[in-house]
Amino acid sequence: EAAITPKTKLLILCSPSNPTGSVYSREELEALASVLERHPQVFVISDEIYEHINYVGAHQSLAQFPSIRERIVIINGVSKGYAMTGWRIGFIAAPLWIAKACNKLQGQYTSGASSIAQKAAAAAFAGEQGCVETMRRAFQHRRDLVVRLAKEIPGLKVNDPQGAFYLFPEVSHYLGKSDGERKINTSSDLAMYILEVGHVATVAGDAFGAPDYLRLSYATSEENITEAMRRMKEVLARLK
Repeated sequence: EAAITPKTKLLILCSPSNPTGSVYSREELEALASVLERHPQVFVISDEIYEHINYVGAHQSLAQFPSIRERIVIINGVSKGYAMTGWRIGFIAAPLWIAKACNKLQGQYTSGASSIAQKAAAAAFAGEQGCVETMRRAFQHRRDLVVRLAKEIPGLKVNDPQGAFYLFPEVSHYLGKSDGERKINTSSDLAMYILEVGHVATVAGDAFGAPDYLRLSYATSEENITEAMRRMKEVLARLK
């Protein structure tokens, strides 16, 4: 609440979170809602695209609290929960006046989603949902695997993601180190080093306002995860 000023217009909330994998509980969201009640000028964009990839219980949305519901725009889609990333189908749930304004904007600066992708998205939502739980369990198993392997790499400080499919380890141990030829000054340097030497793609934490971190995605096979972590361990061991 201390960060809210008369100029504050919007809160962007992402749960389950990219990049940390954190998940807000109902109690945490209720406390946040109580703050927002006191600041009626603040609207909320609630990014809930990872709704179905949750390892700690039922999904909780900030829109469940009637006192602030009319100020919330939910962002969701089929990319994550239904593994349809390339189909580019998303949606908002919002008060009608906001939805109408977004419709005006979208009609001018985006192309239309293909009818094939729209039909596939409709089938995903209307069809049997067992596949969603199957994938959630698969992601949880991959989460456990990548966390275990990351904890075996000296110097990485590893969180235990509660949702989504990212690991966000703290990597400050390696900043300022060198392999004798290249010095690693930033997480961007480290991400490029891991890519160019180990051929493993990560995302520097700078992109998320967390310069001492790297984001790793485990939305891939267990074989790829195991090999990627082996390469990372080998590459990072060169930095002294």
